[in-house]
Amino acid sequence: MESHGTDDIDWKLLHALELDPRASFSRIATVLGVSDQTVARRFRRLRSEAGLRVVAVRCASVQQGLEHWMLRLRCTPEGAATIADALARRPDTTWISLTSGGTEVACTARTRTRRDSDDLLLGKLPRTPHIVEIRAHQLLHRFFGGLTGWFSKAGTLTPAEIAALTPEPHPDPGPARIAEEDEPLVTALERDGRATYAELQNATGRSESAIRRRLAQLVGSRAIYIDVEFNTEHFGFHNAAILYVTAAPRSLHAVGEALAGHPEVTYAAATTGSSNLMAVVVTKDTAHLYNYLSGTIGMLDGVEHVETMPFVRRVKQLTYQPFRG
Repeated sequence: MESHGTDDIDWKLLHALELDPRASFSRIATVLGVSDQTVARRFRRLRSEAGLRVVAVRCASVQQGLEHWMLRLRCTPEGAATIADALARRPDTTWISLTSGGTEVACTARTRTRRDSDDLLLGKLPRTPHIVEIRAHQLLHRFFGGLTGWFSKAGTLTPAEIAALTPEPHPDPGPARIAEEDEPLVTALERDGRATYAELQNATGRSESAIRRRLAQLVGSRAIYIDVEFNTEHFGFHNAAILYVTAAPRSLHAVGEALAGHPEVTYAAATTGSSNLMAVVVTKDTAHLYNYLSGTIGMLDGVEHVETMPFVRRVKQLTYQPFRG
């Protein structure tokens, strides 16, 4: 990966946050060999210019009843943007983009119960004006993304720096479960994954020691993880696209693992539907995307078909906020 308008400190800071999103600025500064003020200043600038946010995410794969769906909504041209914005305001949606020249909305949704899934997929969406076609793909297995951040592929931190910034695993985190009493804590972290313990105390009414202990259990059990979101355009990757990949069944896992290792891939998962894999890729320009499709993807054994849907506009990542190029 290359730096465009940024330097190594920015890249190292992002990688450090992916390793430990709640690490103190002083700890990051010590490992990177810069001042606390430099880290704090860079963090604030990346928030302002690159849309940097640190937020908690519920892990669908380990929570009973929490389903993860990839939705493709073909819309009339005049309705797509309005539908995308409406979906972005829902708390159960993430990663919303306009594709297909602005006539298709790509969206992921996390539903907590089968009733919620039916309400969204069979109730609300079919009755929404301007939606012409709905295709819903359930996400079955994640190959890359979530717990593993994209900057892990950049090679900006040395093995010693990675070791110094990687938190020790919880020795006995317990079951991966978000209890009812955890909801105020998780909700506060969904707003700001770096919220101070004083802020979390105000949100939950629990003591700091209880919050520290329960947060460590939630993260250690992978009931939640703390994610880092940012606009890749700020780092020189101006093209983003969703790939719907059809792999031969016997090659499904091997192709998914191969996608996970590609520097261009920020997310990859196995899905239900007419294609059985989806990936989000970021490239510097259209030439880079072409070379990736014709070369890297084209040489993968087992790939039978690839549908490429470039993003026209990114509406939402994990939080609903304007994106800056």
